[in-house]
Amino acid sequence: MAADNTSSVTEFILAGLTDDPELQMPLFFLFLGFYVVTVVGNLGLITLIGLNSHLHIPMYFFLLNLSFIDFSYSTTLTPKMLMGFVSKRNIISYAGCMTQFFFFCFFVFSESYILSAMAYDRYVAICKPLLYTVTMSPQVCLLLLLGVYGMGVFGAVAHMGNIMFITFCADNLVNHYMCDILPLLELSCNSSYVNLLVVFIVVTIGIGVPIVTIFISYGFILSSILHITSTEGRSKAFSTCSSHIIVVSLFFGSGAFMYLKPPSILPLDQGKVSSVFYTAVVPMFNPLIYSLRNKDVKIALRRTLGRKIFS
Repeated sequence: MAADNTSSVTEFILAGLTDDPELQMPLFFLFLGFYVVTVVGNLGLITLIGLNSHLHIPMYFFLLNLSFIDFSYSTTLTPKMLMGFVSKRNIISYAGCMTQFFFFCFFVFSESYILSAMAYDRYVAICKPLLYTVTMSPQVCLLLLLGVYGMGVFGAVAHMGNIMFITFCADNLVNHYMCDILPLLELSCNSSYVNLLVVFIVVTIGIGVPIVTIFISYGFILSSILHITSTEGRSKAFSTCSSHIIVVSLFFGSGAFMYLKPPSILPLDQGKVSSVFYTAVVPMFNPLIYSLRNKDVKIALRRTLGRKIFS
């Protein structure tokens, strides 16, 4: 029985991160730890921003959405990955695989564009401080957020459209711990260079456009910072951007390494290790980086904990 008109495969087997039995349990507990920190960190940051009115400004509005995206796409991938470490055959249905792939694409594209929206917010705050409240009004922030999730839908639909036209034949072992475009194309009977070209174009829009936006924003920011005469003013401006720069480097660096290199240069097994960075490590580090390096978040945390202890 066919799963749809173009496929004779009804389920896939996920190969997982490694087939070494000695590594399965240590990796299970390692990634379980990552996932617990990701969930607690991101939901904690969302709660903290929600409860503290002095954090209800554009920078934290975007940070709240970044935490929501990180929590969501980690939840889309990690539970199935953890199952792979403890089950002999990690089976996922055709519909389950396509659903996971759709949400993975949606959240990764959304993350790319929320990071560029955050860079634009920092640009306005540092380069046009007197116009900040007008430029980053609630209406503008909502429009930017609609654009972020709109690009998420575009990325998911474009990749899904690409995968829907390929046929899967007898082989259903996906050489990955999740349903991703490159290992799925590797399994198909009729994928061509056109499918790979579509992947390259869509990923370039998903990674390239936000990177250019971020670089331009930081070019203007750097120029403004260098014109600040006081050392204190300079270090304050740098500190507001440093967290964002770390997050951007981690996310885009690992993403570009995976998708913007020809398969011959980067075998899929190495690509899986690169994927771990933006699917497990980055969502865990984001709340830690933004909270540990941010004075406002630390103050909000002390206030909230103080309120709880006092009550």
